[in-house]
Amino acid sequence: MGSSPSSTPVYLPNTNQQRVKILVAGPFGIGKTTMIQTLSEIPSLHTEEVMTDAAADIDELSVTDKKTTTVAIDFGRLTISQGRIVLYLFGTPGQRRFKPLWSDYARGALGALVIVDTRRLADSFEVMDLIEESGLDYAVAVNQFPDSPAYDAETLRLKLDIEDHTPLVICDARDWDSSLNALRALAAHLVSRSGGSR
Repeated sequence: MGSSPSSTPVYLPNTNQQRVKILVAGPFGIGKTTMIQTLSEIPSLHTEEVMTDAAADIDELSVTDKKTTTVAIDFGRLTISQGRIVLYLFGTPGQRRFKPLWSDYARGALGALVIVDTRRLADSFEVMDLIEESGLDYAVAVNQFPDSPAYDAETLRLKLDIEDHTPLVICDARDWDSSLNALRALAAHLVSRSGGSR
């Protein structure tokens, strides 16, 4: 499934391909931009801006060492299954003020990969609620940070209140194989939930 990204742009051939929109979601500073940069076979599109004090009273910014933030959307592309399927990866902003745009983000998406951080699991509830309200199936990827506490899968499921059928994987958003494994878990889940028709 897929191949490691290169610095040379890869253009889609004029063949029949299934194009799939996938959301990469999660709270502020969770690794969405990093994962899309890691996975994308083309130079990924980012709308990163330097954070200012003006946002301090608007956003709940719990990641104190982060200097930039996504202000619109991230975008990347990954071709899989011998070129027959093209994944369009859309990274959503993590701040609450972007909530009114969620119906637009979710429109046409097949599913979502929710990235979480064990240092602040409660920050993920709002995003998972939005995804469930949108009717999207999703998988959860626990992005590993150096100082993140480790929990077993059962404890994580309890803390996140996710159902047994929802995939839960550990990943490193900076690592291509690890990030790809998270996408594989989501893909398998989507096929399973559709009865194998997708």
